[in-house]
Amino acid sequence: MKSVCRMNHVTLAVSDLQKSVSCYINAPGLQRIKEWNGNAHLTAGEDQTTCLSQNSSARTPPHPDYTHMAFDVSPEKFDDIKQQCLSHGATGRKKNTSEGNSCYFLDLDGHKLEVHVGTLKTRLKAMQ
Repeated sequence: MKSVCRMNHVTLAVSDLQKSVSCYINAPGLQRIKEWNGNAHLTAGEDQTTCLSQNSSARTPPHPDYTHMAFDVSPEKFDDIKQQCLSHGATGRKKNTSEGNSCYFLDLDGHKLEVHVGTLKTRLKAMQ
């Protein structure tokens, strides 16, 4: 059965828009699409969009649950992107226990992110 909907975008509240834009562009390598009225739209791939929204009440401590957003990276670029994330203000947050290489980190506002090598197919195979 084909899905009738798909993910359009994810919006993250950030305390400093320009620092966050810089972090997301320089670390996992997202591309800037447009900025306006305290928002910045970035893309990861053809149509995977992340919106960063300036918000004075953005939380900075990480939420205690496992909720996070993951970005696909190629095996060849994993180590470089991992180092870029950590050198642009992201902090490591947990050890990888999933299939494939993963780096879990917090962005400048405590949002939980992951860069991951793998696909849904490889994840399902590892769960068998």
